[in-house]
Amino acid sequence: MIPLASILQPLEDAAEAVLQFFHDDVGLTWGTSIIALTIVVRALLIPLTYKQIKGMRALQALQPQLKAIQDKYKSDRQRMQQEVMRFYQENKINPLASCLPLILQLPVFFALFRLLQGDSFEQDVEASGGAGWFFIESVVEKPHGVETIVLMLLFAGSMALSTIVTMRSSPTAGGNQQYILIGAFTLMGVFFVPTFPAGLSLYWITTNFWTVGQSYVAAKLIPAPAMAPAEELAAAKPPPPPPRKKKKRR
Repeated sequence: MIPLASILQPLEDAAEAVLQFFHDDVGLTWGTSIIALTIVVRALLIPLTYKQIKGMRALQALQPQLKAIQDKYKSDRQRMQQEVMRFYQENKINPLASCLPLILQLPVFFALFRLLQGDSFEQDVEASGGAGWFFIESVVEKPHGVETIVLMLLFAGSMALSTIVTMRSSPTAGGNQQYILIGAFTLMGVFFVPTFPAGLSLYWITTNFWTVGQSYVAAKLIPAPAMAPAEELAAAKPPPPPPRKKKKRR
């Protein structure tokens, strides 16, 4: 098996090069450089995200038919799953496409974690005399005191907000499950922020706010399809054929 470190090393080197470019050449602080790195990563994912949103909008347009299938086979969950998957295949819908942008961000996240934890980069940051950023004392150190509380509030708030807007734009979201997920993602901040370098929290908070802004822009550029009322859809369906009369035997 290929070690994980070998896979992440090119991404780690690329992240370091981008951070050093923004810090050394552009003149940004290390904290602002991490924000700029986040924007670069999300900007590179825009074509894929656009395709993902278009797919979700298409699924929203087909939601009445999907719900009809679910209602028809609600007593047989196995048959329901088979019919739903057939429906996805016939309409060329990939239900996992919405997860792809997040999955592609994870290697960058782990590479940045390894970079911030590395002794060489930490020495470079500390030697520059500018490891702090606003209320953060050092982007390569774990937060403490008031710094931890502020980061936790920003992390929890941005995570909850990004989860809400993402689920509202998802045609399959709904019910109490979305609130459970929002609470679970928000609570992640309680365990995440104090454990990892402050720069990593800054990266995640920035990507959360990007997701919120992206959702509002997508709503303007790629509006959700107009949904016909259930009564109108039912009226548009052709009436069922009359039952065949059995021929009497002579």
